[in-house]
Amino acid sequence: MTQSENTPRKASRKSSQSASAADESLEGFTEEERAAMRARAQELKAARRAGRGSKVDEESAVLAKIAELPEPDRSMGMRLHALIKASAPALAPRLWYGMPAYAKDGKVVCFFQAAQKFNTRYSTLGFSDAALLDEGAMWPTAFALKELTEVEEEKIRALIKKAVGEG
Repeated sequence: MTQSENTPRKASRKSSQSASAADESLEGFTEEERAAMRARAQELKAARRAGRGSKVDEESAVLAKIAELPEPDRSMGMRLHALIKASAPALAPRLWYGMPAYAKDGKVVCFFQAAQKFNTRYSTLGFSDAALLDEGAMWPTAFALKELTEVEEEKIRALIKKAVGEG
């Protein structure tokens, strides 16, 4: 058998091995986690296209994602969006793993994870390591949200300002 006769068979074997390796690497992830990974891949592709002259309206994408959410996540997401924009105008809305997020200088500072995203009993306001929330040797980086009252809104305003270095 010549080299050229052997190549298609080897290539076929390699691609099937790669496919099974990819399946195995996804084993252990929930469907929701796989969907979040697919969403992140799409976000990265959109960002690359935007870098080549295509314009991506990140805020519209965030608002569209929030609008897709079932109640009460939708109302909470809209209220958080307004609170974050008003509290820290320097934060730019963007999608991050399919979730509304807010970035400063290209780095995600905080994000909203709706309860339905991973079938949890509460929504989450989370902060990345870019958030300036450091307090001693230990501090919270995520907060469970069941509802937004004036008390929670005031706490969120303070957290957002602190996270971007204004509080």
